[in-house]
Amino acid sequence: MASATTGTRPRQRVPASERRDALIEAAVHEFALGGLHGTPVDRIARRVGVAQPYVFSLFASKKELFLAAVERGFDLVKGTFTRVAAEFDPDIAAEDEDVLRAMGHSYVELLHSHRDYLMLQHQSFAACNDPEIRDRVRALYAGLVTHVERIAAEAAQRHGEPEPTSDRVDEFFRHGMWLNVAAAMGVEDLSAGCEWVRAEGDK
Repeated sequence: MASATTGTRPRQRVPASERRDALIEAAVHEFALGGLHGTPVDRIARRVGVAQPYVFSLFASKKELFLAAVERGFDLVKGTFTRVAAEFDPDIAAEDEDVLRAMGHSYVELLHSHRDYLMLQHQSFAACNDPEIRDRVRALYAGLVTHVERIAAEAAQRHGEPEPTSDRVDEFFRHGMWLNVAAAMGVEDLSAGCEWVRAEGDK
């Protein structure tokens, strides 16, 4: 009766699936800053507007929430590469650009538009002293490598182009790690002769 007389509406219950999704998204940003051990679960809960006990009704532990956030980051990269490979057309691509280079350009854009996902990737590697986390991160990384191999080969086949060699795929991922470190430090280049390295090294 009170709500009828005051004109207020009862608060709608948010489905657990939506809360879970929101907590994972919040965890991406908080774990990116504090890492697994430096991030209180309460901080993630407050970001979503729930109590800490509610978090543990959806996730068995902080580690499980951390791994869900890490997996979301890998899924973002995988989804981006999938889209780029599907859209790649050598007839309209820049000169000398193939599907791997196109995916590489999309990754550079991700590093700028989704920095927290980048930093969480670093946090996931830093947490690999934990065997469970190490096994999961290894699996996610290996899955990304094999996914890139497959979609790059499929794109090449569609357009009658040579499939990327294993060496090309290896170089793609080596350069991606190089980009990760550069982006984390807020620089564009890590080369020995680049301006900022020379300036810092001469101090």
